[in-house]
Amino acid sequence: MSSDNIQKSWFSRLKEGLSASSNKVVSGITGIFTEKQLDEETLEQLEDLLISSDLGVNVANRLIKTLSEHKFDKQVSDREVRETFAKDIELILEPVAKPILIEQSLKPHVILVCGVNGSGKTTTIGKLAQQWKAEGKSVCLAAGDTFRAAAIEQLKVWGERTQTPVIIQPQGTDPAAVAYDAVKKSIDDNHDVLIIDTAGRLQNRAELMDELAKIVRVIQKTLPEAPHNCLLVLDGTVGQNAHSQVATFKEMVNVTGLIVTKLDGSARGGIIVALAEKFALPVHAVGVGEAIEDLRAFDPKIFAQSLMGLD
Repeated sequence: MSSDNIQKSWFSRLKEGLSASSNKVVSGITGIFTEKQLDEETLEQLEDLLISSDLGVNVANRLIKTLSEHKFDKQVSDREVRETFAKDIELILEPVAKPILIEQSLKPHVILVCGVNGSGKTTTIGKLAQQWKAEGKSVCLAAGDTFRAAAIEQLKVWGERTQTPVIIQPQGTDPAAVAYDAVKKSIDDNHDVLIIDTAGRLQNRAELMDELAKIVRVIQKTLPEAPHNCLLVLDGTVGQNAHSQVATFKEMVNVTGLIVTKLDGSARGGIIVALAEKFALPVHAVGVGEAIEDLRAFDPKIFAQSLMGLD
C-alpha cells in the first residue's frame, strides 16, 4: 500500500473513531445555524458548545475570538465555521505533535510508561513493541506493575504475540527490582528499546509516587540519563478528568509526553486540544481501536479535520 493510501486509510479510521466527538460538534454547530449572520448571541452559543465538547474554556475563547475577527456580522455557513475552527485547532496542536524518536545510540532507549489502571497502558506498550519490531528494532518489555497479576499476564501475552522478551517477577515483587533486571538484560542483549510498565493505582498516591521515584533511581544507577521518555497513557473517554491525571503524574514523575487511547469509544476527543493548550506536553500518538494499526503518530491536521467532521 502506498504512503498516500496508508494516510487515507488512517484518516478514515480516525474520522470513524472520532465520529462520536465530531457528531456532537457538527450537529451542535448545524443546530445553531445553517446560514445566518454571525452575531453575539450565535458566538455565545458556539462557545458553550465548544466548552461542553471538552475543548476547555481557553481553547473555546480562542476559537471564538478568531471566528469573530474574521466573520462577525457576515453571512456564514456551518461548514465555514467548522473550517475556521479546524484551522485554529491545528495551530494549537502543531507544536505538541511529536512522534517518539528512538535514539539508536542509546542501546537501550528506556521508556517508562505510566497511567491509571484501565487507561490502555499495557495494550499501548504491546502495540508500540509491535511497531518498533516491524521497523527492525529489538525490544524488551518489563512487567513493572507487580501489584496486579492481570497486568503481568497481559504483558506476557503481548510478549508472545510480538515475540518480545518480557522481564517478569512474581506478583508483589518490588517493581524497582523488575526495572533493574530489565535494564541489565537490555544492556547485555544489546536491545534497542526497553519499555517498562508501571502501576497506576492513584488511590495510593503517596505509595505510587515513592514507587515511581524508586524505579527511576534504580534505572539511573546503571543508566544515568534514563528513562529517556516517560509516557503517560490517557483514556480518551475520561474527558475533563484527564487534566487531573496529567497534573498528578507530572507531580510524581517527569512526564515527557502523552498517548491518548480509546478515542473511538468517546464523544470527548476535544480533550486532546484542551490538554495541548494547558500543558504543552508532546502528544506522541492516539488510538482509535484494538488493532495494532489503530495506534498512530499524532497528526494535528488530520485530527482537527476529523474532529470538525471535514473531509
